[in-house]
Amino acid sequence: NTVFVDIDKSCPLYRITNPEISILHNFLETEEVELTSEVVNRDSERVGPDCFELLTVLGKGGYGKVFQVRKVQGSQMGKIFAMKVLRKAKIVRNAKDTAHTRAEREILETVRHPFIVDLWYAFQTGGKLYLILECLSGGELFMQLEKEGIFMEDTACFYLAEITLALGHLHSNGIIYRDLKPENIMLNHEGVFVSAIVKRKPVFKPVRLLPESMRLKLFPPFTGENRKKTIDKILKCKICLPPYLTPDARDLIKKLLKKNPSQRLGSGKGDCADIQKHPFFRHINWDDLLHKRVEPPYRPSLQSDEDVSQFDSRFTRQTPVDSPDDTTLSGSADHAFAVRKTHTHTHHRIHILR
Repeated sequence: NTVFVDIDKSCPLYRITNPEISILHNFLETEEVELTSEVVNRDSERVGPDCFELLTVLGKGGYGKVFQVRKVQGSQMGKIFAMKVLRKAKIVRNAKDTAHTRAEREILETVRHPFIVDLWYAFQTGGKLYLILECLSGGELFMQLEKEGIFMEDTACFYLAEITLALGHLHSNGIIYRDLKPENIMLNHEGVFVSAIVKRKPVFKPVRLLPESMRLKLFPPFTGENRKKTIDKILKCKICLPPYLTPDARDLIKKLLKKNPSQRLGSGKGDCADIQKHPFFRHINWDDLLHKRVEPPYRPSLQSDEDVSQFDSRFTRQTPVDSPDDTTLSGSADHAFAVRKTHTHTHHRIHILR
């Protein structure tokens, strides 16, 4: 289960050469790749937990918590961030978890795109890993979809177009994003950021946009009594689309859901560029969208940078406490998270997958 990492000289991203690393799930429930403060942190400032004031709990998962925090010293003092705290002991229990914890962080440290969230700082203590991220105060796209019940096609088209650009950028760097869903799409005050885990494989494989990712309606197209029956329906049944969809929307969904992978839209050499050419996106100016010159269909109503009204109140009403760091890992276990010397391009800012 060892992850071997080398540097692709033609691209400032790490190539994960072990194809057996499993994929993590969502932003709140999974870990990040290897912490290297020398690579991630924007300057020579030494950053640690004491540099941040805990404000609110934004989410909680099996490996730790996500807090809204304020930087209280050094550069960026007063700025609001999201702080993801991961407990090493729980990650180390599973060798694969440790492997993709390291893999994710390496990718997050090096990917840059307007629709991919920034990773600003990374550091660790004896028992924990810390990631300081851009705080996306608009919350999950899923929450907005839940409020609306259904998105009109022009709204769905806007979000899908941004997602397509982000996926195309990842694919061009050999990164596969395999957990695309509304819960993993975070909104800031003006746009969309995909926030989830990615994986690098030696063999390129385009990502399939599932209809529940598109969410023209709130219900997935295939459901069963259990996972096995659901998968069986996905493999064998025909999709039934609602009658209110336009012909272009129906055609796009059908082409994305071809059972033969080689026949799916976007699976060829053109990748996401082929999806961009589909008539469903005919009104999208891709250059304007990339440079955020297009007015989004929804802007969250936020009173301040600290406003967490768009997040789940089950978390935000909890008292923000970072539990004591009382875990000491063995030397061999802690080595999995050791800081390593890596090569980067000095012009390349550090970003996290949105």
